Amino acid sequence: MIDFHTHTILSDGDLLPSELVRRALVNGVKAIAITDHVDHSNIETVLKGIVKVSKELNKYWDIYVMPGVEITHVPLESFPELVKIARSKGALVVVAHGESPVEPVIKGTNRAAIEAGIDILAHPGEISVEDAALAAEKGVYLEITTRRGHCTTNKHVCDTALIAGAKLILDTDAHSPENLLTQELRNKTLCDLTPDETLRNTIIKNSEELLVHIRKRSKKTK
Repeated sequence: MIDFHTHTILSDGDLLPSELVRRALVNGVKAIAITDHVDHSNIETVLKGIVKVSKELNKYWDIYVMPGVEITHVPLESFPELVKIARSKGALVVVAHGESPVEPVIKGTNRAAIEAGIDILAHPGEISVEDAALAAEKGVYLEITTRRGHCTTNKHVCDTALIAGAKLILDTDAHSPENLLTQELRNKTLCDLTPDETLRNTIIKNSEELLVHIRKRSKKTK
């Protein structure tokens, strides 16, 4: 199992990075990204901590920890610079906080984030076919989420991605221990999403595909 979207006490999560990763490892997760919320106020500080702890945990535990960020509730014009900073400071995974149905995200965030070159558009809500097509063109993955509230538009995200040819992945957006990925949670979320077993398997394979890409990116940055 792979999870590209989680949070720790470095933003609004409940756990230290080490405890988050340890609990994920016990659950059977083989790779996890720590993607705490950032804007211009904290991106460098947060990434410094995440990069440091990721390197330490990767020395000793049989789980691949990826430093990342979730760019959250920022002006549309800020995305290009924040993505550039994130990459330069060691983020292997750049997530954008999409236009969730349960938060006052600025309209146009989905498109601005995709255009800026993120990796994953989290909980993109009622994403348009046009924006999903742009995600397909740019190689941006659209997130199916297990997160309460955000998950109410999973079906729309899935249907729109299929129309536009965009790739889907499953993440948790975990903030606490009970949010972390398990086989049961993954299976339930995917089965609730679609009866199509082939599509469910494709979503899982998409995460594996992205992981391969990120491992290659990691080698290039060393």
